[in-house]
Amino acid sequence: MKKSEIFLPKVAAKPDNILFRFSLGQALYDEGETAAAIPHLKKCTESREDWMLPRILLGKAMLAKGQNCSAKPILEAALQLATEQQHDDPATELRNILADF
Repeated sequence: MKKSEIFLPKVAAKPDNILFRFSLGQALYDEGETAAAIPHLKKCTESREDWMLPRILLGKAMLAKGQNCSAKPILEAALQLATEQQHDDPATELRNILADF
């Protein structure tokens, strides 16, 4: 069973549960279903201004779908959060991704 199959019914039952939605978005991203992950990750980024991880995944999913112009500000915001929150590994990954722009 795919991990996304665990979270699809949970999100359907409780669409406002942002942690279920994040878990679904992350599972879809990990399964290579980047287009399906985008709306869930977007909703997560809109729910909290300080939530770094959904921004990273959203930006990377958008890059995978060729949405580079839309992804760049999201990845830049994620980098700012990573720096502020002292998450060194994500910050390094984001700097590397943004260096390719």
